[in-house]
Amino acid sequence: MRMNHAPVSLTLAGLLFCAASAALAAPRSPNILLIYADDLGYGDVGCYGATAVKTPNIDRLAREGLRFTNAYCTSATCTPSRYSMLTGEYAFRKKGTGVLPGDAALIIETNRATLATILQKDGYTTGIVGKWHLGLGAGQELLDWNAEIKPGPREVGFDYSFIMAATGDRVPCVYLENQKVVGLDPSDPIQVSYRKAFPGEPTGVSERDKLKLDWSHGHNMAVVNGIGRIGYMKGGAAALWKDEEMADVFTKKGVEFIERNKNKPFFLYFATHDIHVPRVPHPRFVGATTMGPRGDVIVQLDWCVGQLLAVLDRLQLSENTLVIFSSDNGPVLDDGYKDGAVEKLGDHKPAGPFRGGKSSIWEGGTRMPFLVRWLARVKPGVSDALVSQVDFCASFAALTGQTLAAGDAPDSVNVLPALLGEAPDGRGFVLEHAGRVAIREGNWKLIPAGRKRASTRLGPQGGVALYDLARDPSESINLAEKHPELVKRLSEKLSNLVGKPQNENEKEQ
Repeated sequence: MRMNHAPVSLTLAGLLFCAASAALAAPRSPNILLIYADDLGYGDVGCYGATAVKTPNIDRLAREGLRFTNAYCTSATCTPSRYSMLTGEYAFRKKGTGVLPGDAALIIETNRATLATILQKDGYTTGIVGKWHLGLGAGQELLDWNAEIKPGPREVGFDYSFIMAATGDRVPCVYLENQKVVGLDPSDPIQVSYRKAFPGEPTGVSERDKLKLDWSHGHNMAVVNGIGRIGYMKGGAAALWKDEEMADVFTKKGVEFIERNKNKPFFLYFATHDIHVPRVPHPRFVGATTMGPRGDVIVQLDWCVGQLLAVLDRLQLSENTLVIFSSDNGPVLDDGYKDGAVEKLGDHKPAGPFRGGKSSIWEGGTRMPFLVRWLARVKPGVSDALVSQVDFCASFAALTGQTLAAGDAPDSVNVLPALLGEAPDGRGFVLEHAGRVAIREGNWKLIPAGRKRASTRLGPQGGVALYDLARDPSESINLAEKHPELVKRLSEKLSNLVGKPQNENEKEQ
């Protein structure tokens, strides 16, 4: 039999061509856009039942992706939820991870794995835009806001950062880009104190009759942009933010990050200020709802989401971008300012069918709106899978083909199949944290004993409580006395899980 052989040079050229073609055809890792709202409740958006406020862009994510009904943040307040999500470790395991002042030191160790470093290892360019609230600096001496501020986001895995240090109601009221205050005039240095006022500087008490937004409790120290804050601040006049422009500023920076990194995999953690206090919407959103500023900033938040989706569409990145939308904790109405949130609420239910909200161990404190869209892979629908934000580290490691080292993300479990809608089940249980730690397993939720005479807004008083969330989502009927064996088993399981990281305990059933 006669065989024809191509010249060696042609064969090598063909092989190189085929290899190059295969590389071009191989799907790259998806871009990841994590949109993390602040104080947004389960019932605050249209796709979870809201009617008094319109959220077409958030609803678009639900329509084009997966809407989860049993998704949780880890804690009912902001700093611990953010810490747990980025480190894969429950914040209750580490002292100093409660709600931080604006001058706190960085609470994430710079030598540990984080969601950002995990993705960096796979070649992602990583960015954080918006609220940080995880501390800055080493804490060994008073933080100098007039120099480069480190350690910070860069040292825990973010190539780019444009942030506020803490929250909108806390000083310093300035933006930091790549760990330097934006627009700072060296001749007008910033001073910050959470201990005593600066002589001669106005406060929310001395200037109360001149404030554009009055305070109901606290929030009466430094006055910035006509609004009282927590903490005292002096100087930095040219760098001070304007609350009305904050959503625009953060969104612009988020869009620019996507534009700069359109040709390579990126991870953008877009942490909004909305709908946290002070709620001061841009004038174009004022009056968008009948609920006053709280409703109007929900519309503003939805606009931010729309702008990010629009840039993905324009750059033809939507197909291969994994978009996750959620919140850091449950809703709150009066959180320190007289903005009409209580008086103008009407029939709106910020926590949907659930009891409680921010700071509470009730479901409203940690059951979150949670949407996942990846047009190339995730089929639209509704998922009842039990998932937690603490699992992002392990799940994204699996997404990028990585194996976490021993000790990394100790409480994080790979629930990627559930996140992508490829499995109906996620976790076997979740832990919920708000002062004490509760456990949900299946439809049963056990809350350990709390202090007597404590506010029922934060959780049940007195002894242990057991609820059947399938029949009683509002947690109104305590079944502990009827199911003593179940209480005993769940109490023991909870004790074991609180005592040591989940990955050192028995794996989920």
